[in-house]
Amino acid sequence: MTYNWQQNNWPDFRYDFSEIQDVLFAFAEKTGHVSGVLKSLPDAMQTEAILDLMVCEAIKTSEIEGEYLSRSDVMSSIRHNLGLDTDNEHVADKRAKGAADLMVDVRNSYKEPLTEEKLFEWHKMLLSGGHRQDHRQIDIGMWRTHEEPMQVISGPIGKWKVHFEAPPSKNVPEEMKQFIHWFNDSIPNEKNEIKNPVLRSAIAHLYFESIHPFEDGNGRIGRAIAEKVLSQNLGRPALLSLSETIETNKKAYYDALKSAQKSNDITDWIIYFSNTVLKAQTRAEENIEFILKKTKFFDKFKDQLNERQLKVIRRMLEAGIEGFEGGVSTKKYVAITGTSKATATRDLQYLLEIRALKQTGGGRSTRYEIGFT
Repeated sequence: MTYNWQQNNWPDFRYDFSEIQDVLFAFAEKTGHVSGVLKSLPDAMQTEAILDLMVCEAIKTSEIEGEYLSRSDVMSSIRHNLGLDTDNEHVADKRAKGAADLMVDVRNSYKEPLTEEKLFEWHKMLLSGGHRQDHRQIDIGMWRTHEEPMQVISGPIGKWKVHFEAPPSKNVPEEMKQFIHWFNDSIPNEKNEIKNPVLRSAIAHLYFESIHPFEDGNGRIGRAIAEKVLSQNLGRPALLSLSETIETNKKAYYDALKSAQKSNDITDWIIYFSNTVLKAQTRAEENIEFILKKTKFFDKFKDQLNERQLKVIRRMLEAGIEGFEGGVSTKKYVAITGTSKATATRDLQYLLEIRALKQTGGGRSTRYEIGFT
């Protein structure tokens, strides 16, 4: 099989974006709306909305790669990085700290040109103190150097299926030099042709993933690059749920990448990525609306809840706009709080009476959900 980087016209990507003009317009319109909604909120609520989006993205970009992080650790790290924590609480999980550090740095440095040093810095943030499932030592903060092929594979040992093979390690320094030059040369100005944020982001992500310059962390850094592009073209930190949207259908994401890496005609990839980014912007809008509901909920009930009830409510709200899976039952309430079944039953009845929760089902199938009004 011949991959995109092995073809004579690499990396001269070709595409027809006439099919997605409506999507690009809808993205621009929705981006403006989300920005306007956010600016209309009080400062404290703006901060909470931005925090929630950043925490969710840090968690979801890791989940795409099969790595699951503690929400509280990620939240603590991001709050500390943004100067919102006064107690500087220690974060036990270094992977969570690394994902949070990357998320904050991408947001803070979006205006800066991309450099080799910045990419190495991001790589160190992500992988210092982390571990691989196969326990191999990897080079951190440098391009890969191993002689064996860099392959994206799946399946059990001995029956691996190769989805993509990246350029040899000896080619990576020159390939990345060209990528970084292309990236910085395509920053919006009167000269370059790629002024649309979605098109540039789609190309940047595919281009980087096709080089696959690191031993590990390429997907997470590639999505950070996609976000950096959107922020540069918008002229402000992007507010969208890209990784969260990708994670809901990882197979479609990997299938689109795999198909795009066989040719330098990337029209289908542009279509996939553009629709994904539009969904991500819609998702961010829904997340902000959820944060508004959550704020109003706590304003209404904060003085009526004891510590047990607050613990359960917070756990339910952490599930976000999808809601707490399966709702809360008496059994789940006991598991979360460590209280007795009798106390759990009384608490749930009280929460139902004040309309903090609403009931679904009946009998053994009785469940409780947040009572948003």
